Amino acid sequence: MPKSFRRPPAGAREASLFTPPASAQPLAARMRPRTLDEVVGQQKILGPGKPLRDAIEKGAIGSMVFWGPPGSGKTTIGRLIARYTDREFVPFSAVTEGVPRIREIIAAAEERLELGRQTVLFVDEIHRFNRAQQDAFLPHVESGTIALIGATTENPSFEVNGALLSRMRVFVLDPISQSDLRSLIERAATDTDRGLGKLELQIDDDAIDLISTEADGDARRALTVLEAAAIQAGQGGHIDTAVARDALQKRFAQHDKNGESHFNMLSALHKSLRGSDPNGALYWMARMIEGGEDPMTIFRRSIAMAAEDIGLSDPNALQLAIAARDAYHMLGPPEGYLPLAEMIIYLATAPKSNSSYRALTAALEAARETPAEPVPMHIRNAPTRLMKELGYHEGYQYAHGVPEAFIPQEYLPDKLKGAQFYEPGPFGFEKDIAKRLAWWAEIKAKSDTEKHG
Repeated sequence: MPKSFRRPPAGAREASLFTPPASAQPLAARMRPRTLDEVVGQQKILGPGKPLRDAIEKGAIGSMVFWGPPGSGKTTIGRLIARYTDREFVPFSAVTEGVPRIREIIAAAEERLELGRQTVLFVDEIHRFNRAQQDAFLPHVESGTIALIGATTENPSFEVNGALLSRMRVFVLDPISQSDLRSLIERAATDTDRGLGKLELQIDDDAIDLISTEADGDARRALTVLEAAAIQAGQGGHIDTAVARDALQKRFAQHDKNGESHFNMLSALHKSLRGSDPNGALYWMARMIEGGEDPMTIFRRSIAMAAEDIGLSDPNALQLAIAARDAYHMLGPPEGYLPLAEMIIYLATAPKSNSSYRALTAALEAARETPAEPVPMHIRNAPTRLMKELGYHEGYQYAHGVPEAFIPQEYLPDKLKGAQFYEPGPFGFEKDIAKRLAWWAEIKAKSDTEKHG
């Protein structure tokens, strides 16, 4: 059913926080919250009694990092901090500005401080600065010349200089929930001062649900889509799902091919494969493909997984993974996604064993602990007469000289005699390997009994 939005009661409007006139600004800028109570979402840090809200209301704020996805309110909260604490808000973009601009800002902040007014320096996309450039902030953060607020979509543990990060509090911002986005859309549609209330639009509930869902937690995107839909509908118009979908255009997957999201999704794919969940594995594969990931990255991780987590329980897994990669090279997208999907399903549903991984780890550890152990004489190479005279190769028994193609003899150095690095798993092809090893063990035991009476 369409919902009709009308002008709110007289006196419901408040003065805008930002510089008028707002008519030329996008809806997302006009609807930027003016108070902490207008902020949608982020209640875990801005709710009553929460640490950040208490610090803001007491005016006792220091330097901090806001880590969160696009449209989660990082800039808005930074501006509100400056307003509530009566400080100068100075925006700075790490994308378009550099260290010389920082020097100008610091000089102005020092002059401002002498007059009794403090400065909030808001650095958008602080992760774009390299660690040496970030060092430029250090002395001024320590001296209190500025309160530095860095905004980033990347994990600050990886992207922010450790010395600087140790002097800042980190606040994690979540994507805006669908219910909060819905409230924001309805508020923007009713607000006659800053929003779209004067257009007296009719908006279907289904259209609001569509926008709030496909905005993917991004408040800016939700309001941008609403504004585009309102322009299309016009004065007194009707926004249904068709209009909303036209305004949305293509919905892009949230995926950063170089950042934390990249590694989180690769991890999710690998763990889904290891956990034998073909549905989860297919989903994360599709998310990466839709986000523009290079399929070779998915193939590399899957090939590694085939060796690490399936191994000899199904030797065909590694062969199929390599064949699927080669098929993709031959076919290209989109047909090449079929062997990719086939590989994902096969790996997820194959029996699992990490016995090869454990065997490799144990063998490497033994090699590090015994780096100078000599090769036993009977299995040394003896290409010269001198070597043969010295006993090289003496006593070696050729396995194919008996029907079983197995003659018990020692292949490890004396110090490691009897060591077992490989233990077969209980599934798939390794059950056959276990039987074979047991058979050889019986032959060896019989041989030892005959030798020692």
